[in-house]
Amino acid sequence: MQTLTIHSARDLRIEQAEAGEPGPGQVRIAMAAGGICGSDLHYYNHGGFGTVRLREPMVLGHEVSGHVEAVGAGVTGVKQGDLVAVNPSRPCGDCDYCAKGHFNHCLNMRFYGSAMPFPHIQGAFRQQLLVDEAQCEIAGPGVGAGEAAMAEPLSVCLHAVRQAGAVAGARVLITGCGPIGALCILAARQAGAGEIVVCDLADRALEFATQIGADRTVNVSSGPDALAQFTADKGYFDICIEASGSEAALHSGLTVVRPRGRIVQLGLGGDMSVPMNMVVAKEIELVGSFRFHEEFSQAVKLISSGDLDVKPLISATLPLADAVEAFELANDRSRAMKVQLSFQG
Repeated sequence: MQTLTIHSARDLRIEQAEAGEPGPGQVRIAMAAGGICGSDLHYYNHGGFGTVRLREPMVLGHEVSGHVEAVGAGVTGVKQGDLVAVNPSRPCGDCDYCAKGHFNHCLNMRFYGSAMPFPHIQGAFRQQLLVDEAQCEIAGPGVGAGEAAMAEPLSVCLHAVRQAGAVAGARVLITGCGPIGALCILAARQAGAGEIVVCDLADRALEFATQIGADRTVNVSSGPDALAQFTADKGYFDICIEASGSEAALHSGLTVVRPRGRIVQLGLGGDMSVPMNMVVAKEIELVGSFRFHEEFSQAVKLISSGDLDVKPLISATLPLADAVEAFELANDRSRAMKVQLSFQG
C-alpha cells in the first residue's frame, strides 16, 4: 500500500508499506477519505508547531474514513463493506486520567499523526489501516466517505461547545472561521445558541459563515475597534469560542464578553499573553478545550442523522497522487475551506 509521509518541512513523499492482517479485535480499513487538518499543514509548512518538531519521518493524517475490508477474531460490531469513521484517539485506559474518565488527557495517548511523543505516532493517510474495533463508528445510510471523515474535526468543536457550558439561548462570539470555526458555528447552533456572531480577517470566510448559519459577521482586519459595538455595558457576549489561536482575538474576546461570561480557548497558535486585570475585574472564566472523547460517537450520529450538514465545508477532494497540490490548496484560505484526499482508485 501507499502512505503519505512527511520527512521535514515541504518534504512530503508517497511511500510503500505493508498493510498487515488484522489480529484479534482488529479491523483492516480500506481508506477512502482523509481531511487535511491545521496540524498537518503545520508539519508540512514548518516541520512542526510550537515546541513539537518532526524528529523522524511520519505518516500524516487523522481525519479519516474508509470501508471495512477484513476483520480479526472476535470482531462483531462491524462487517466487511461498512463505511466507518475512524477515531484517531487511542487512550491507554490504564493511567490516572483514563481512570477518571478524562481520556483526552491520557498520559500514554496514541493519536494518529502526532510528533508529540518519540517515536512519533504514525498517521492514517494510507491506503489501508489496521485499527481496533472500538475506533470504528459506522456511518449511516447515504453518508459519503468525505462527510464521515469530517467526524473528527466536528468532535473537536462539539467538545469546545461542551466546555462553553450553558449554550442554549446564549450570545456566542466565534473568533476565526477556518474549518474549526465553521464547525463551531454548526455545533453551537445545534446546542441552541440564541445568537452567533463570527469575526475573521477575510471576507470570504465571513461570507461562508453567513451561509452556514452565523447571524452576524465582523471583519476585524481594520483593527481592534471593529468589535467596539459589542463593548457597551462591559460586554455583549455570554460566550466566546476562540478558534483562531490569535492573541489579538483572545484580547478582543475578553473585551466583548460580559462579566462572568466564559471564553473557550480552542485555537492553538503558541503561547500568548493574557490581560489578567480584565479577567479578574470581569470575573471571566477562561477555559481550554483539547481534542475530544465521547464526542466522536456523537459527531457520527449527528452527521448520519442529517442534523448537521458538513458537506458545504468540503471544498475539494484530490487523489493521493496529488497530495502536494492538495496541501498547497489547503494552505490558501481564499480558495478552500476543507481539502480532502482520496486514497482509492
